Amino acid sequence: MNNYNHILAKSVENGATTLESHLESVADFAVVAARYAGMDTEVALQGALLHDIGKASVVFQKRLRSKPSPLELPFRHEIASLFFLKLVSPDLQPFMIDMIVAHHKSIYKDVSGTGIIDLENEYEEDILQFHLSDFSLWASEAIGILAELKFPGVTHETVITEEDAREAYYFALDHCRKRQKGWSQWKGLLMGADHIASAVGDFKEKVPALFADPDVSFYNRKGELYPLSLIDSDGTKKHTFVKAPTGAGKTDFLIKRCRGRIFYTLPFQASINAMYERILHDLGDHVEDIRLLHSISQLLIGEERITEKVIQDKFGASIKVLTPHQLASIAFGIRGYESVLFDLQGCDIILDEIHTYSDIMQAIVLKMIEVLNHVGCRIHVGTATIPSALEKEILEILGKEQVQYVQLSDEVLTLFNRHEIYKAEAFTDLLPVLQQAVEQEKKILIVCNRVANAQVIFEQIEELYPKTKKMLIHSRFKRGDRNRLEKELKNEYNVSPYACIVVATQVVEVSLDISFDLMITETAPIDALIQRFGRINRKRTAETIGKYKPIYIIAPPQKDPDCLPYNPKILRDSFKVLPDGGELLRETELQSLINQVYPKVEMLNIDLDAVFVDGKWRLKELWHLPKSALIEKLDIDSVVCITQEDDESGKYREADKEERILMEIPVRYSSLRWKRLKQLDIGAHPFVVPDIAYSSERGLDLAKTGAENYDTNYQIW
Repeated sequence: MNNYNHILAKSVENGATTLESHLESVADFAVVAARYAGMDTEVALQGALLHDIGKASVVFQKRLRSKPSPLELPFRHEIASLFFLKLVSPDLQPFMIDMIVAHHKSIYKDVSGTGIIDLENEYEEDILQFHLSDFSLWASEAIGILAELKFPGVTHETVITEEDAREAYYFALDHCRKRQKGWSQWKGLLMGADHIASAVGDFKEKVPALFADPDVSFYNRKGELYPLSLIDSDGTKKHTFVKAPTGAGKTDFLIKRCRGRIFYTLPFQASINAMYERILHDLGDHVEDIRLLHSISQLLIGEERITEKVIQDKFGASIKVLTPHQLASIAFGIRGYESVLFDLQGCDIILDEIHTYSDIMQAIVLKMIEVLNHVGCRIHVGTATIPSALEKEILEILGKEQVQYVQLSDEVLTLFNRHEIYKAEAFTDLLPVLQQAVEQEKKILIVCNRVANAQVIFEQIEELYPKTKKMLIHSRFKRGDRNRLEKELKNEYNVSPYACIVVATQVVEVSLDISFDLMITETAPIDALIQRFGRINRKRTAETIGKYKPIYIIAPPQKDPDCLPYNPKILRDSFKVLPDGGELLRETELQSLINQVYPKVEMLNIDLDAVFVDGKWRLKELWHLPKSALIEKLDIDSVVCITQEDDESGKYREADKEERILMEIPVRYSSLRWKRLKQLDIGAHPFVVPDIAYSSERGLDLAKTGAENYDTNYQIW
């Protein structure tokens, strides 16, 4: 047996994986994926073994060990891998090209300008000659590796000439230039296999069985308190639309409607964390591969589940809990969308509380539904409240005849009346209410629309009730602190027999399984408010039905800018339509209230940015777009900060990936754009905020993040 361990797929800094080992691992995963998708496993095997064989090039191996001169031509190992197409029968060569040529780069208009068509247009014959550098020296080693891997028909004596390589290159170039509009399933398969093989390393043998359908029979349970549990799943209907109050059993019903692998989407980090833990508790003994697709998931997995830390965002999970942002690439054709589509195709997609998104995100989700429906997904929508106009849009995309539509009767809905509504002009007006609730040992939840507001109110609470158990929770905490707070909220505050006060933002709004006694909340859009109300008097028993608890709503700000992040008119209309004076909020009337606030939904037209319009793809196969302006407009928490202390002490620099995640504070880039902060060049490239701007009790105070608050060691920045 020949030894090719000197030929690497990755640099020493990145693990020094040998090329032979990497190709074997990718091939193993590719065959599993092809078998699952009903694709030709032999094609998958051969494509996977060839996809990186160009890394045997002496040029590539040299560049693994030292940076190239800026004067040198670009080298793409994908192009060098194409030189070996002759090893494959002619009828399979187009599939090989799909798997090889674009598994890192778009073939055209790549953001780096190094796709195969980009390079040919820029350098013409020179680029081919450069990739053929010393071909006779390294081609035999490439063949040797393939022979060791038992590539069909290849022995150590097999020869690929420079002329064979040249012919293969031009054949591949012609293939790329003739691509039709659509997406390449073969590219998606290879990218997925490559990603997971690169991630698992020595953990490969510990990876759960990929693409296994979960056993969700647990959710066939029935209970008189959960009316949806008494409704049978209609096997003749492909999709689902469930409209029912919090606590009616929506989650159980949606999951029991699933027939294959499941992607469960929810809008907020706290809600996906809670749902992940809930499903893991319910199904963990029966379903091996349940994942949470969010960086915070690193914190929820113990050492015994170390493999899951590595593969959480890779393909093949039985159940994956995530936010729709992780799927948005399929609407805009941005990098990696083919591997996401490969993973999604034919699966069950649960969209929980779709209406809670911004207008832009709503439009993106509707476009995603179009794409998901096109690739054979079964789509299940669950909501407590939704504008009728948005509901109509969803049902038209899915086709009403294909949807099991479920809503509860007025008689049943009446049993879910839980809240008495009071209105107030300002938080200070409610201080007597707060005092009385504390004296009565009530669990109190105060919800603000903005982090800054929550921080101000929390300071007031600290002054007023120094001895009462209290918590502030919002999105701008270190992830380690945030995870601790979420667990304390659920496991301590939620079950406290004594008075406690939690001040929060929207992070508690959806699917967080807590049941408090009294809420004070700023006005939000009517649909979001109803979600918030679901955290009060949530726990239903035979004794609690017909018992009501109070919600106090603070009037919207008078100045429009102070209404952010919401539309001022929607806030004022929402406040206006709600009852007052302790009047009961009736479940049978919620739809009418919502439709008064949203008589019509002005749906954004994103077709100019979308790659799938009117049932057809607008992007050619093997292409992807560099970015999406619409996704950038969402201004989600797209960057992270760390504290000055975590930087200066060396903690962040010396930490491993999981430890760094614990230190990071997610923020919106727009919040820091003009702050002149130091930014590190390691890890997630965090911005460094002054220590004075952060505390483990209050989180990050953006007002104190300016560079002028750095201590003297940082004044040069």
